[in-house]
Amino acid sequence: MMVQAVISIDEHEDRTINVVKGKFGLKNKSEAIRLIINEYEKELLEPELRPEYVEKMRKRAKEPTVKVKNFRKHFGLN
Repeated sequence: MMVQAVISIDEHEDRTINVVKGKFGLKNKSEAIRLIINEYEKELLEPELRPEYVEKMRKRAKEPTVKVKNFRKHFGLN
């Protein structure tokens, strides 16, 4: 589902969106804003806040575990 939003940005921010749009060959400013938001999410949000991270951890929690008595020996660290 797409949500529409009316936003107020200054001239510099508008130029930045246009540069992103042109650099990545996007059709419109909406695509540019989505790209900017997705990159922000990847780079700046903590991974534990992202739904895909939570799902990944749930799957990992179900994986079998291995008991290790001597960590150094098990991993060949002498």
